[in-house]
Amino acid sequence: SVLCEAQVSVVIFSSSGKMSEYCSPSTSLPKILERYQVNCGKKIWDPKHEHLSAEIDRIKKENDNMQIQLRHLKGEDLNSLQPKELIPIEEALENGIRGVREKQNDFLRMLKKNERILEEDNKRLTYILHHQQLAMDENMRNLEFAYHHKDGDFGSQMPMAFRVQPIQPNLHEDK
Repeated sequence: SVLCEAQVSVVIFSSSGKMSEYCSPSTSLPKILERYQVNCGKKIWDPKHEHLSAEIDRIKKENDNMQIQLRHLKGEDLNSLQPKELIPIEEALENGIRGVREKQNDFLRMLKKNERILEEDNKRLTYILHHQQLAMDENMRNLEFAYHHKDGDFGSQMPMAFRVQPIQPNLHEDK
């Protein structure tokens, strides 16, 4: 290859099916195969493979274009663009800002709605608690009134029994 300035390519398949290839530094395997196909007239690639190769090339170009558009949307590489090319980028950015603001406003509206609901629940619960406290105060007054104004017969109202058991010895006594 070096002495004759020839383009050489070798493809080797091992017994396990692994492929190894070598190509001259000035070329690649697809270029060698394409040149072979043109010179001898035999089709190496079937139409299915050609379609897949074209599809891969199309997807690569699309990916490159998207990378460029992304850089433009980030504000990079804008110096090479003409004013007419800047207008769609500006519109896309404005649409993006509008979408972000709408999302933020929706979130704020939801927070305010939740705040109103919580305030209403708090007012309702405070009202219920206040009425329950009033009812408990009324019940306590009724119990106190009934307890103090009975005929003096407290034995029938509250049976009480006391039982005293010394647990500790009397510590005040000297031994």
